[in-house]
Amino acid sequence: MADLTLTTYDWVPPPPRGYVRDLRVRWALEEAALPYRVVSTPFNDRGPAHLAHQPFGQVPWLTDGDISIFESGAILLHLGQRNPELMPSDPRGRSEAAEWVFAALNSVEMASLPWTMSKFMKHPTDTAAWKFVDDFLKLRLKHLEPVLAAREWLAGSFSVADILMADVLRVVDGFDGLADSLACRAYVARATSRPAFAKAHADQMAHFAAADPARGM
Repeated sequence: MADLTLTTYDWVPPPPRGYVRDLRVRWALEEAALPYRVVSTPFNDRGPAHLAHQPFGQVPWLTDGDISIFESGAILLHLGQRNPELMPSDPRGRSEAAEWVFAALNSVEMASLPWTMSKFMKHPTDTAAWKFVDDFLKLRLKHLEPVLAAREWLAGSFSVADILMADVLRVVDGFDGLADSLACRAYVARATSRPAFAKAHADQMAHFAAADPARGM
C-alpha cells in the first residue's frame, strides 16, 4: 500500500476520548501491522480544508496515496480488501464480513447511538421517548445475542466486521447496557483484549492528552 495517513482531531474534551472513531482505523492498522502516521485537524476550526476530505466536518479520514477516504466503515472495507489480516480470503467469508460491517453500522449502531447519547446526556429514563430508545436497542441485542453465542468472530476469523461491531457494543457496555446480553459482553471483552486494540486505544488517549497543556488543562 502507499503511504497511509490517518487524520483525526488535534484535541477533544475528556469524555469522548477512547471513543472517537479514528480508534477503529488505528485498530485495523495495528492488526495488519501497517505503517501509518497520524496527523491532526483542528477540533475548533472545521474549515474548507477539512470539509474537502470529510464533508460533515467529522473524523477520521484516511489518505492512501492519492486516495482520500472518509467514514470509518468505508475505510475499514478499503483496508480489509487489501490485507488478509483484516478480511477472510474466500468469497463467502469476505461477503459475510462485509454484511456484518453494514449490520454493525446500520442495524446495531443506529439503535445504540440514541441510547448511548441519552445516557451520556443523563436524560430522564421514565419517559415514553426513553422507553422507545431502550426497547429498540434491546430488540437489536436480542437478535444479535444468539449469533455471538454461536461463534467466536462474525466471519469465521477476526476481521474488520469485528472491529466495527465490538467498537459499537463497547460504548453500550460502558453504560452497562449489556448486562442481560452475556454473549455480546463476552464478545466485547474478547475483542478488546487483543493487543492491537490496547495499542490503538492508548495511542488515541495519548494523542488527545498531549494537547491539554495548550488549553490550560
